[in-house]
Amino acid sequence: MDDSTLYSYYFIGLGIAVVIILAAAVLLLLVRAQAKRILTLATAALGLVKQIRANTNSIWGLEQTNAVAVDILEGAQAIESHAVLVAEALHETENN
Repeated sequence: MDDSTLYSYYFIGLGIAVVIILAAAVLLLLVRAQAKRILTLATAALGLVKQIRANTNSIWGLEQTNAVAVDILEGAQAIESHAVLVAEALHETENN
């Protein structure tokens, strides 16, 4: 193998290495750009999630509201049953 062939192979290998390094650098820059885009979108999504959470907090309170409503209903039914007993007692007293 003479020197000109050796230099040719050297420069061809060097050219291939440069192309591979440039391709890797371009891919890394693209990955970095996409990561920044994902971060921007995730930040926007987090803002929307916080807004949705604030808008739906009242829904989470419905369980407690329903429990209180059941207690009020039971109290009203007890009052009604006692009122019926009082009305019946008054009616019997008036008839006697």
